[in-house]
Amino acid sequence: MTTVSRFDKLATHDRFDYSPIHQRPDYHWPGNTRLAVYLGFNIEHFAFGEGLGAKLGAALAEPDVLNYSWREYGNRVGAWRCLEMFDQLGFPAGIIANTSVYDHCASLIEACVRRGDELIGHGHTNSDHQGALPEAQELALLEHCRDRIAALGGRARGWLSPWIAESRVTTDLLAESGYRYTLNWAHDDQPIRMRTRGGQPFWSIPYPQELNDIPMIIARQMDAKDFAQMIIDHFDEMRRQSRHQPLVMGIALHPYLMGQPYRLLHLRRALEHIAHARDKGDIWITTPGAICGHVDMLEQGAGQQPR
Repeated sequence: MTTVSRFDKLATHDRFDYSPIHQRPDYHWPGNTRLAVYLGFNIEHFAFGEGLGAKLGAALAEPDVLNYSWREYGNRVGAWRCLEMFDQLGFPAGIIANTSVYDHCASLIEACVRRGDELIGHGHTNSDHQGALPEAQELALLEHCRDRIAALGGRARGWLSPWIAESRVTTDLLAESGYRYTLNWAHDDQPIRMRTRGGQPFWSIPYPQELNDIPMIIARQMDAKDFAQMIIDHFDEMRRQSRHQPLVMGIALHPYLMGQPYRLLHLRRALEHIAHARDKGDIWITTPGAICGHVDMLEQGAGQQPR
């Protein structure tokens, strides 16, 4: 009789293999650049009186007017201030938006579409998460978000789950419903090919959980000037590292946080630092979908293949 040891191989997701970053094929981003930088701009809408949501102060009972209205500031004021700054600096954005936003503040999404920003699936509302949904309901959610983006003339290539929640089959369902990449996994600084049960081409594009205003400012109580300096320091080091391999640097922003005037001042300083480097021609300021498109092209044989 065979005895199973508690020290046998651990359970695994089996979505990708271990791969040291310094032992991979080399390639370049467009324009012979080495560092791809993108803004992940999270525009979210929350149910009033119920559900999940980041909190500025104690929630004593529902309706939680304090925290609901604080988050809603991002849609009414903060997002517009951020878009003005992105325009001034010439930055595109990956718009990670709940589909409830498309009805709640349609003019905000229309402004993003006019800018040429990429619309990225982000569930219907951040009051809920998909991790516990039955497979058929999760698929219906993914298809709903895909179709709402298509109705605005876009193509839903990418996905970020509200609260980064996944079921065991989220990756498979994303690939099967036509998405090409996920931002859920924070395990690398390069795009990584994911395995799916149907074998469809599917990527994990790096999305930051460190260079992200929610865990830094809400969870760790980091001041805006320190978060801005963190962006600058992270960028300078990644730019140096990218001499040896192509890298992706995402910056995750929420307008109810970074759209507050005193924080916007510091964010502007950080993005101006990156814009100055862009003007020297050695970085690519882009969107997650464009990154996905480039590695798709490489995999199809136009250059060195990422893995």
